[in-house]
Amino acid sequence: MQRYVQVVPVPADPYVSDRLLRSWLDRQLGPDGHAKVADRLAALATDVTGPLRAAHADAEAHPPTLVRYGPWGARIDRIETSAGWQAQRAAAARHAVVALPYLAEARGTWGAAARVVQHALLHLYGPESATFSCPVAMSDGAAALLARPEVDPAVRDAWLPRLTATDPAVAVSSGQWMTESQGGSDLAGSTTTGRPAADGSWRLTGEKWFCSAADAELAVALARPEGAGRGSRVLVPFLIPRYAADSPLAGPGADRYAPAPGITVHRLKDKLGTRALPTAEIGLHDAYAWPLGDPSGPGLSRAMTLVVVTRLHNAAAAAAGMRRGLAYARAYADARQVAGGRLSTSPLHRATLGTLAVDAAGAFVLAGHAFALLGRVEVGSDPAATAELRIVAPLAKLATGRLAVSSASEYVECFGGAGYVEDTGIPRLLRDAQVLPIWEGTTNVLALDVLRAVLREDAATPLLARLDAATDTARRLHPALADALAGTAAELRDSIAEVTPESVAVLAGARGLALRMAYALATALLVEQAAGGDEAAEVAARLWARRWLRGADIAAEAHHELDLLC
Repeated sequence: MQRYVQVVPVPADPYVSDRLLRSWLDRQLGPDGHAKVADRLAALATDVTGPLRAAHADAEAHPPTLVRYGPWGARIDRIETSAGWQAQRAAAARHAVVALPYLAEARGTWGAAARVVQHALLHLYGPESATFSCPVAMSDGAAALLARPEVDPAVRDAWLPRLTATDPAVAVSSGQWMTESQGGSDLAGSTTTGRPAADGSWRLTGEKWFCSAADAELAVALARPEGAGRGSRVLVPFLIPRYAADSPLAGPGADRYAPAPGITVHRLKDKLGTRALPTAEIGLHDAYAWPLGDPSGPGLSRAMTLVVVTRLHNAAAAAAGMRRGLAYARAYADARQVAGGRLSTSPLHRATLGTLAVDAAGAFVLAGHAFALLGRVEVGSDPAATAELRIVAPLAKLATGRLAVSSASEYVECFGGAGYVEDTGIPRLLRDAQVLPIWEGTTNVLALDVLRAVLREDAATPLLARLDAATDTARRLHPALADALAGTAAELRDSIAEVTPESVAVLAGARGLALRMAYALATALLVEQAAGGDEAAEVAARLWARRWLRGADIAAEAHHELDLLC
């Protein structure tokens, strides 16, 4: 009896097949601007579907290990990573995934929209990077922090060119050492302290509990300068060289790849997902560091430069993972034979995939819009973009993180039993998605941040203005869509007017309010995209509004429109 073997589904080229990505780039960059980046995106897509997909599998199959002692008993704390992980590291540099928005050539070509181009690179690179997209995010955040004018020029000149290098032999990556054992959001309880040294550098002492990219060449850590007092605002971001090669405290005969003096790697974390990413508990004892900005003043606001960037990367990772999971599920449905024919011809399954495509479209525009705003803030110091980004960054991050988890669960289910078997690679989609609503602020933490932005910075004003403008645009596209958006905007105005810092009801409902704001924003962004003649965006806008603003069942139309949406 011949054994049945399922055909392995191979998704289409992630750049060529992504209508929304290409249409988005046409609108954001103009056809000429898109044409100037097309070869770069095509080259990355070719790498992703070939050697990087293999590197991704290798890194997942061979997670990092910690070697505590050398052959003669010396403590070495060496983190060993796979060839696949190193290939991902090299590709991130070679394709300028971190570097592009900092390159003079890119800013000269696309201006503020260099961040739009970077988002497109992330959209292609991230889903099969074995989560090297995480050190990419933290390296970008560290670069943005180093680029601030108050940072010591000597520190900036020593590290920023290396973070933004496109030569893999020169490029470095950054980790992020902020979380302590009391929890990531309890920054006021941070116990890591810093004291100045005679040469102008500092020495940090403390315990960091969740250090992502623990193998990176540098890290940004929060510490409380001696005598600075209590609370979180006085915390200062410091740059810590990770290895002896970059630490002046290392002796001349030290192994350049040994941990810098004062750094001890206690253990690697055994995590639900992101298993190829080395995450560690790290102890600091008089570790060499430089403050990023004035250590005598409140530093947490400076650290938020990094946090905003990494939150945007989190949203990009969520949206990209949703799109890639959809591509795999669609390819499998096209190949899978079931009773009655191909799975892709089943109205019920088509409705499931179509609904997932709508969610992926909404997540994409939220992440894409946030990157576009960031570019306008960085190039031109656009005050309107600054004001809008204050609320868009947490909204995009919290909404896409939750969408990514629910979508990943559906993708696993789309493969049936095979989706539950580790060697297919499908379970990783769900494991890795679960970190997205957690890292850089849980949904609740971000919802409270949205409330603070509304109360202290009038951050709802630019959001509501965008909803109003999109409602007017939608009148020309589809009256029911306009009505849904107008109704939601009115409800949000009423809810926002009731926001006070003392209201228990407002605090208890902060998550629901933030999600409604994010869903309305995604509707408006899809309407803006549709206004340029993007038929798929118009369909996505209508179905998204019905699904997330009205709570309606969109199955029948999602089935009908699947081929346009996906």
